[in-house]
Amino acid sequence: MENTLGPDEVLRRINKMRTAGGSLSKKYVKQYDPELMKNALFYFPSWDHALKNAEDL
Repeated sequence: MENTLGPDEVLRRINKMRTAGGSLSKKYVKQYDPELMKNALFYFPSWDHALKNAEDL
């Protein structure tokens, strides 16, 4: 599996979605941005962990 995003880019994209008012539900992101979900789950133990790390930036 090739990762196309680094961990910092994953967090930036999550924050970009958050500020744009997009849904951050796992189901929504998995369907509409599978690249983000795949990379987030590679670098973080769960989608919730990725969201929490993005908040801490």
